[in-house]
Amino acid sequence: MNPRRISKTIRIGDVAIGGGAPIVVQSMTNTDTRDVRATVNQVLELEERGCELVRVAVPDAEAARAIAGIKRGIKIPLVADIHFDYRLALLALESGADALRLNPGNIGGPERVKAVALAARERSAPIRVGVNAGSLPRPSRPGLSTAEQMVLAAVEQVRLLESLDFDLIKVSLKAFDVPTTIAAYREIADRMPYPLHLGITEAGTPARGVIRSAVGIGTLLYLGIGDTIRVSLTAHPREEVTAAYEILKSLDLRQHGPVLVSCPSCGRAEVDIVKLAEEVDRRLASISKPVKVAVMGCVVNGPGEAMDADVGIACGKGRAILFRKGVKVKVVEEKDFIGALMAEVEKV
Repeated sequence: MNPRRISKTIRIGDVAIGGGAPIVVQSMTNTDTRDVRATVNQVLELEERGCELVRVAVPDAEAARAIAGIKRGIKIPLVADIHFDYRLALLALESGADALRLNPGNIGGPERVKAVALAARERSAPIRVGVNAGSLPRPSRPGLSTAEQMVLAAVEQVRLLESLDFDLIKVSLKAFDVPTTIAAYREIADRMPYPLHLGITEAGTPARGVIRSAVGIGTLLYLGIGDTIRVSLTAHPREEVTAAYEILKSLDLRQHGPVLVSCPSCGRAEVDIVKLAEEVDRRLASISKPVKVAVMGCVVNGPGEAMDADVGIACGKGRAILFRKGVKVKVVEEKDFIGALMAEVEKV
């Protein structure tokens, strides 16, 4: 894996981003921001899953004003998502938003951008310059690829903020197409020092979106690029947080919650390993501490993988060997597989 790109450090609330800080997991609510109670409840669910930064949509002044109430009910920093109307950015900051996500190119002329930058600087509130392939401005140069257009748009917007003496900046360049996204981030990483937020936009439902996001985000992280991530899914946002941590754990970049090792099942298995693994996975969802659990179904790889985990079970016909930290604990009957395994997990 490549050495991580060291970017400028910014802070959103009490969360450090860039400069070697741990890669931050974030998500976005899908509630009506004007409904303070529903939004707070969803953010609390996300916090429980490990979300460290949350973004809310701000389509109008009522939503901007609701940020004050939302902030009182949550613990993690809040980012206001602004488009088109610079006054919503100002109102969101007045209501306590910790940062803004905006596209300076779609909120009006330089004077309006200047007003937002000055208000953000007074509050030490960073701005994420968010470029999406689906909403690019008309290209100023013909013949550019989509990735090149994305980079050009981001550079122009960043330079505008810098001209206003504002450098609390984070940048994202998202597309649905994975190669386009990777190409855009690789180029921007060499052109500016600011932290980068990674994502594959409109990735889809969990079954497909997790794969697309894992390939795109995972590739960039392996290349050493990225300071925050969001897995954009057509699903409840808690699924985004879970998927984000799985990507980070697969690259040994963050440890949060369990890692489940389970065999794919085959004709050698003498137990319903699919059903067993699914039930263990469901029970592990309530655990936030890092623990490696192996659920194995045959004698070929089972004992070795089970011994390598913090807690592992190697199943045979009607019986299984239970391991903890590489040491055989006991032999258990099939009716006790899950109960005995989870009891050992709790001990670890």
